[in-house]
Amino acid sequence: MTAEKNEPLKAWVVTVDMGLGHRRATYPLRNIAEGGIITAGGEGFADEQEKKLWDRIRNSYEFLSRIRSFPVIGKPLFNILDRIQNIPPFYPIKDMSSPSMQVKLVKKYIEKGMARGTLKIVKQKPLPIISSHPIPALAADYNGLTRNYCIIADAQISRAWVAVNPESSHIHYCAPCGRAVMRLRSYGVPDGRIFLTGFPFPLKLLGDKNLSVLKADAAQRLHYLDPNNRFWPLHHINVEHFLGRRNCRFKDNRVLTITYAVGGAGAQKEIGYKIAKSLKEKLINHRVRLILVAGVRDEVRDYFEKTKTEILPDTDDIRIIYGATTQEYFEKFDDAIRETDILWTKPSELSFYSGLGIPIVMSPTIGSQEEYNRKWLLEIQAGIQQNDPEYASEWLFDLLKEGRLAESAWDGFLKARKYGTYKIREILETGTMARETSPLKR
Repeated sequence: MTAEKNEPLKAWVVTVDMGLGHRRATYPLRNIAEGGIITAGGEGFADEQEKKLWDRIRNSYEFLSRIRSFPVIGKPLFNILDRIQNIPPFYPIKDMSSPSMQVKLVKKYIEKGMARGTLKIVKQKPLPIISSHPIPALAADYNGLTRNYCIIADAQISRAWVAVNPESSHIHYCAPCGRAVMRLRSYGVPDGRIFLTGFPFPLKLLGDKNLSVLKADAAQRLHYLDPNNRFWPLHHINVEHFLGRRNCRFKDNRVLTITYAVGGAGAQKEIGYKIAKSLKEKLINHRVRLILVAGVRDEVRDYFEKTKTEILPDTDDIRIIYGATTQEYFEKFDDAIRETDILWTKPSELSFYSGLGIPIVMSPTIGSQEEYNRKWLLEIQAGIQQNDPEYASEWLFDLLKEGRLAESAWDGFLKARKYGTYKIREILETGTMARETSPLKR
């Protein structure tokens, strides 16, 4: 079904307050969101009984994210809890369409009232629904709503994302990469309800359908990532072909910029301190800038403020990104990412930012989905496992001198998809997605 001529595209856009990944996936669609983005279980979108159900899941998620760092008991207890949301090995290839314990548990929560408030809203007007979490999508499906789309924000997902009966379900999935497509097929989702769109990026980072902003930013980044001219002699013809010769002229108007981002639950903030401490001399000499991303967590912002005060108080070479709201944070993050040369983070949904031509230095994973994101980044050669952050000034700059980080940036740009926002909007408007012949528009 297409939107009426001259009528702007509108859809019910649904997210959840559970980490930043689900919110980040819907943020680029905010301009088409009928009445604004719906936060399932959030204030104004749920009654007290439903809020309690969401709080129970959210608290479990945040506890799981933090517990791994607890001395002695942390890792064993984490492993026990992680089994509940475990993603089984993909190989050997087998039929995994039978509903798992996770699927039955999700259905039980929906029957108790999860996403009840969201359903009440979306039934007011016959628009397509697009969710970044399985529970709103499954709730809509079990209630007979057919124009139902779900954005996947990881390279692989658990069986809990798919209905009890995949064949009769009406959920259409927007997958960020080929691995997610393969996983959906193994769960019994028919090919006709799987779209390989790529992860949705804010249009500010792309520019337009010709990727004018992205190409200019990626070309400049490759210069900062190749100070010893190891990458450019080998790849300049290829780079100029895809990014444009004019974009490839080095402007040299800033210094190398490293961005360290914690997860939405605030885990691993201590790594940011170790990075700052290791880079202190280079920061003093203005050889590098460091951006510490606190997200929307007050306690992480305060921790990074103390870090800056201790390491280098009177400088702009350490910046802290924080937002009182997720929208404020995302806007600041978008501005920072355009001048980011190295993104250091756990392999969450930010793994797909490798498609912007940014090498990902991966901190330790938290949970099965991040382990599969890590494997995907290694497969496309866009991710590098972190070494000891206390010696980042040594090993990270050795990789820089060798051109290894430039190679990772270029591999990510070529192999990870970047048209997700455009593709998802096309699907919502037309019900389908055109096949592309351009290697960049896949």
